[in-house]
Amino acid sequence: MNLAPDALRFALAGMLALTVAMGIGRFAFTPMLPMMQADAGLTVAQGGWLASANYLGYLVGALTALALRAQPAQVIRGGLLAIALLTAGMGLGEQFALWMGLRFAAGVASAWVLVFVSAACLERLAAMGRPALGGLLFSGVGAGMAIAGLVCLAAMQSGLRSDTTWLLLGAAAALQSLLPWAGFAPVPHASAAGMVPARAAPMRWDRNAILLVAAYGLYGFGYIIPATFVPAMARQIVSDPAVFGWSWPLFGAAAGVSTLIAAALIRVFGNRRVWLACTLLLAFGVAAPAAQPGMAAIMISALCVGATFVVITLTAMQEARRTAGEGARALMVALTASFAAGQIIGPLTVSGLAVSGEGDASAGLQGPLWLAAGLLLTSAAMLALPAQRAAARG
Repeated sequence: MNLAPDALRFALAGMLALTVAMGIGRFAFTPMLPMMQADAGLTVAQGGWLASANYLGYLVGALTALALRAQPAQVIRGGLLAIALLTAGMGLGEQFALWMGLRFAAGVASAWVLVFVSAACLERLAAMGRPALGGLLFSGVGAGMAIAGLVCLAAMQSGLRSDTTWLLLGAAAALQSLLPWAGFAPVPHASAAGMVPARAAPMRWDRNAILLVAAYGLYGFGYIIPATFVPAMARQIVSDPAVFGWSWPLFGAAAGVSTLIAAALIRVFGNRRVWLACTLLLAFGVAAPAAQPGMAAIMISALCVGATFVVITLTAMQEARRTAGEGARALMVALTASFAAGQIIGPLTVSGLAVSGEGDASAGLQGPLWLAAGLLLTSAAMLALPAQRAAARG
């Protein structure tokens, strides 16, 4: 791979790739949902199905990424191009089946970009002696969410329809892909076989590993409901886009900033304690709009969920590496599958409980939000149990 010698520039290229893959490929639907409800007649139940289609695509992409016999640069470039085209495609028709297919495919492409960008950048930054720039790399997730939210906010204030806004998001994805496209270039005549990782070392499935997988799956269910429906809930309370439209940029900004400070917290407290603390804060943020419906509670939820969900992912993967050693890849795959299952089931739960037609997103989500908060507390208890026993032994 042809990489710029400047570590900062390389980290920025990876960051922008993640703004496209995650901020648009995975999460642009969240700020778009209120617009699609307003001008395309989308219901809360249909929104849950579209969200789950994307998350199912993400699961398929994550589980198939390591089987791709191609250079990382080729996968990254192809994934970025696919995300731009698939996003724009959402604005070219109003057939629900078409939307389901496009969101599924965008989920696959976003997972491929995430996996290959993360592996390439973290390895290269470590080799360049700049591993701390990994925080900048993953801040792209939150930055992408904020950018998508601001595009939707500007579109709503300008009176644009959702189909036009999807086209704008596709154009934004293409523009943000320019630096990553230049930063990740294929190596001529490189062997594709050499790009495939070696077979993963065997994993010993002890009680602690099973608890980690279960805790991470419950987290997937817990965070995804507000991460999918926060702007829709806000719109039910205040219909002015100049007010409710800020909920998603706030969510993304919190995610971006938290990633930049996570490394310092992990150095002091360790992966598991940071993961546990973030899970408790996340549970509070999820329960807030259910306990006290209102704009203030929704903004608190956006801050709490945004500030914790990327950090939980980082700490979970690092804890897997610390716990499993050479078998970490198998544990990471299990974590990813468990997480993906949780975030697929979450929106489907909302769809199953939502009232057909013009569902009230705020009232219809109270039950799922309480369920999600309870499952997050269960996840926190799973994380605390091994730590407490270890402390008792030592």
